[in-house]
Amino acid sequence: MTKSDGPVVHQQKTFTDVNYAGKRLKNREFIRCEFIGCDFSKSDLRGNDFVDCHFKQCNFSMAILNSAGFRDVCFTECKMLGIDFTQCNRLMFSFSFYGCILDYSTFLGTRLRKTPFKECSLKEVDFSEADLTSADFSNADLSGARFSNTVLEKADFRTALNFGIDPDFNKLKKARFSAMNLSGLLYKYNLDIEF
Repeated sequence: MTKSDGPVVHQQKTFTDVNYAGKRLKNREFIRCEFIGCDFSKSDLRGNDFVDCHFKQCNFSMAILNSAGFRDVCFTECKMLGIDFTQCNRLMFSFSFYGCILDYSTFLGTRLRKTPFKECSLKEVDFSEADLTSADFSNADLSGARFSNTVLEKADFRTALNFGIDPDFNKLKKARFSAMNLSGLLYKYNLDIEF
């Protein structure tokens, strides 16, 4: 195997304000790298791997992530509209999200145990058939998010906003809710609940 056959490896590098919008990154591996203010919108990240990386204030809207690997990757205040996370490499699939906009994305059938979605906008996100055991939705806006046959055991919804979860069609054992947001579990009954 020649040097050109293997992936281009970047280790412990910082990338600031780099514009990858609409571009194809090929055969790259990023290990312990930091990306600040980078634009990945509509970029093609197929087959690239990101390990122990941190993305801050980056734009990933409509990026193509087919077979992309993300292991222990943190996204902080990133814009990630319409991302299909189901296409990612499932063997390298662990994230944390803080203050991100993930509206209209899909996590259908994915395994996201213990994933924090703290202070994120998750409007119209599809979590159907996902395993979100012990996920943290602190201060997350879940307007229109879909939960169907979703494992939500031990998940934290105590400060989550605008969710509608049908207990008959989701696993909720030991999930945490506050008295103030229990109406999100009773929405299908069209009750007028006052606090």
